[in-house]
Amino acid sequence: MHRILKYGLLAAWLTVGGSALAAPGGTVFTANEQAASISRVRLADGAASHVKLDIAPHNLQLTPDGKRLLVVGVSVHAGHHGNSADDGRLLVFDVADTAAPAFSLAVAGHPAHVITDRSGQLAFVSDAANNVLQVFDLASRTLRARIATGAYPHGLRLSPDGQQIYVANMKGNSVSVIDVASLREVAQIAVGRAPVQVAFLPDGRHSYVSLSGENKVAVIDVARRQLLDKIAVGNTPVQLFATPDGKLLYVANQGSAAQPDERVSVIDTGRGQVTATLRTAAGAHGVVVSADGRHVFVSNMGAASFSVIDVAQQQVIASHAVQAGPNGIAYAADAAGN
Repeated sequence: MHRILKYGLLAAWLTVGGSALAAPGGTVFTANEQAASISRVRLADGAASHVKLDIAPHNLQLTPDGKRLLVVGVSVHAGHHGNSADDGRLLVFDVADTAAPAFSLAVAGHPAHVITDRSGQLAFVSDAANNVLQVFDLASRTLRARIATGAYPHGLRLSPDGQQIYVANMKGNSVSVIDVASLREVAQIAVGRAPVQVAFLPDGRHSYVSLSGENKVAVIDVARRQLLDKIAVGNTPVQLFATPDGKLLYVANQGSAAQPDERVSVIDTGRGQVTATLRTAAGAHGVVVSADGRHVFVSNMGAASFSVIDVAQQQVIASHAVQAGPNGIAYAADAAGN
């Protein structure tokens, strides 16, 4: 087996069983919390650009149409845990030109993660300092609502039908269920210690929650709003993401600062167990899967890099250097400009 782990002028590739695996196209974006920047990497040739920010970005997300990139974090002057109206920001970039944000909005407290509704017009930002989900109208650039959640809301995901948002409450050991139409919390589901992020299977029947305090992933029956099972994974699981066919779930295990993990646990959702473990680099954290299901992208906080996994071969086929502390990660199959 021959592996090239850096993209240079040529595309990286890996030979498995005598055949070369081509590098994916598209663009990867990372939120580099320690460097107070975002990175943009064109996978075809490895061309990278980095944008310095006035926030330490914790998470980022593309809108459903792929035209905007949303980035959240606290002011670089406020430290990691902001708590005032001026500490947090939501930056909105046009993907065609990410040299500077198109506009920004003040987010009180400590913004952790951001997603949008299916239209891409409402942005939902978890505010861990105030135990609320802040809702912004991106067209009018105004705060639409503040929705109470459990303690210390962090990662969140929209259900496939667009009707619910699940929010992982790290200090509440629960998941808040948010009704998108009414913009209110309609339930809380107890899941286990220190939940960080949520993932849905494409059919919407099950949700998965990383339990960083238990080294497990919780499985939820969405219709019944009931905990079904827990699956053991690596050390301190953080982000997780399912393939489009719903058969596999990729879980990044970050570990601790003193003992970073570098493993990605691959859960076979049909069997309800880990069937493969892949090694990326220190501090595996963010996860996103391409829309065609062929590749998985994992940010490595301790290694200032992200890794590319080939799903069919279950192999890490490449790694790209970014700036320090890459946390959130997003992938666009076709992003204009660079």
